[in-house]
Parts: sequence; C-alpha cells; structure tokens
Amino acid sequence: MSFRIRAAKDRDLAHLYEMAKLTGGGFTNLPADRRALEAKLDRSREAFARDGDTIADELFVLVLEDMATREVRGTCQIFTQVGQTHPFYSYRIGILTQHSCALDRTFRAEMLTLATDLEGSSEVGGLFLHPGERAGGLGLLLARARYLFIRIHRARFADRILAELRGVMDETGGSPFWDGLAGRFFAMNFQDADSFNAMNGHQFIADLMPKHPIYTAMLSDHARAAIGLPHPSGRAAMRMLENEGFAFENYVDIFDGGPTMTARTDRVATIANAHERTILAVDGEGGTESLVATGRLQDFRCAYGKVQVAGDGIAIDAEGAAALSVGTGDVVLHIGRL
Repeated sequence: MSFRIRAAKDRDLAHLYEMAKLTGGGFTNLPADRRALEAKLDRSREAFARDGDTIADELFVLVLEDMATREVRGTCQIFTQVGQTHPFYSYRIGILTQHSCALDRTFRAEMLTLATDLEGSSEVGGLFLHPGERAGGLGLLLARARYLFIRIHRARFADRILAELRGVMDETGGSPFWDGLAGRFFAMNFQDADSFNAMNGHQFIADLMPKHPIYTAMLSDHARAAIGLPHPSGRAAMRMLENEGFAFENYVDIFDGGPTMTARTDRVATIANAHERTILAVDGEGGTESLVATGRLQDFRCAYGKVQVAGDGIAIDAEGAAALSVGTGDVVLHIGRL
C-alpha cells in the first residue's frame, strides 16, 4: 500500500475533523472544531498560493494520503514565523542562586519566567497519525516530510525551528501543570483553556497571568514533576526530534509544561543531508529505501521510494515514482530512511 504527503485541500476538512476528535485533548494545533480547522485550511491555501521567496507569517498544512483509497490518514503543520500576530509565550526554566552570610548557606531556587525568546522562529507541529496507520514508518514520513518542504522553500523559513511537545495529562484529560499554576489564575479548567487557545490564541495568558517569575517550589508535587516532560504518546516524537538535532533548552509550554525543542534550521539532519538529483531511470530493481520529495508549494509531494544513486542522478522504483507522479528527467530531493 502506497502513501504520500501532499498539500492539504479544502476537501480534506472532514478527514481532519475526524482525526482531531481522536487526539484526546491538549492538541492545540489540531482542534476538534470545524470552524477552527476551516480557518487553518484557509490560511494554508493562501500560503501555498503565494509564489515568493520572502518570509511571512504563514501556515502550511500537509496531509498523508492513502493512494489506494484517497483517504487522509495523517497530517502535520509548519508555521513559518511564530509570534507575529500575537506574542509567542513560553516559560523559561532558570535558577536563582542566593547566599546568606549569616547562615553561611547558598540557596538555589528554580524559577519559571514568562518569555517571548522564541518569537520569530519557525515551528513544526500539528503532527497526528490515524491510530490505524501507526506502523510502517508513516509517522516518520510525516515528520521528515516537513523538513524536506522547508529545504525546498528555505527562504520562507527562519533560521531557528521549534517544536512543542504535548505535556503530561492525567486520566481525566486534565493537566497537572495547568492545575498547579495557570489554573489558579483563571476561572476555567485545562480543557476549556486549551479549547479557547486553539481557536483564539493565547493572548489571554498575557492579559491575566502574573508577569513575575514563579518559584517552582511553590507548586504542587504533581505540577512540578510534569515540567519539561512529554506526554507518554509523545516520547517517540521527542526521540525523532533529537535524532534530527533538536534539543531541550529549558523552554516549556505555558499550558501543560511540555518541553519545547529547538534547532538551527540549517543543522536539522534531514535539511542538511538531503540530496537533489535528477531521475535517470524508473525501474523495479530496488535500492535504498528513502524519503523522496518533489514539487513546490501546492505541487509538493513526498513519499517513500527505493533509490539507487548513479553519478549525479538516481534510479527510482516504479511504485515510488507513481506515488510522486515523477518520471525520467524530473528533479527530486531524497534522503535515506533512518
């Protein structure tokens, strides 16, 4: 069975909505709300339609399509420059060291400081794979296709990329971090706050949250233990990010305390190591299983293909070529599957 990544279309709304209902909450970039998803598709359509090489505040939505059924079975998103319409807030984990001469003791206190340090970065997010497809490396295809898209359209992205991972949640869908910190300042539970954020942005955090640093010692044990930890379902995603060169640099999500991973764009492994070559032949001889991408903007496609390098060109298997709608003479970007 063959799958490919392509630009999201208006007709994909129903599939996206059905997948959004499966996320289990806390998934801000894929809200289970038709109007919010329509707004994302509208914004994505505008981004794909703009044929330029300058950076702007844009969103690209990609989908994973089953070539046999034409059903959408996964999705991911790329934000070109966060924090342009509304401030992009994170909590930065820091340490304050103080010494008492009278006690002859040094105290080190961990603090959370509201920060917009990551403003202007690009962001990869919104990755969701239908539970029925979580095999065969399709999650990896979704994740790495984003980087090949960035490589092809490099001028439209910032020099730093971030990825926010969903934080720890309890069995009721609540967030220990929210309950221990932000929930004390808002008359809403985590689910309501998360839903409001997904549809309206989190400017309300800036409006109502205290601006002074928060000493983590003042939080509950449950809230403190959740800081910087990913949701159990996000551990594999965190490992994939680390394999690409992303690192946790003490920034956490202001809602659920999940880790924010960052990397220099040109040092992301898939972006740095992909090769652009011309297809010299399409055959069934096989080769190294690779991610292969082609096309700009709304014509972007990415799929697995078996690639053999021959000088400055490649041979690709027939199934991979069909998924990408490419043939002899077409130029593709490819990198081996990890």
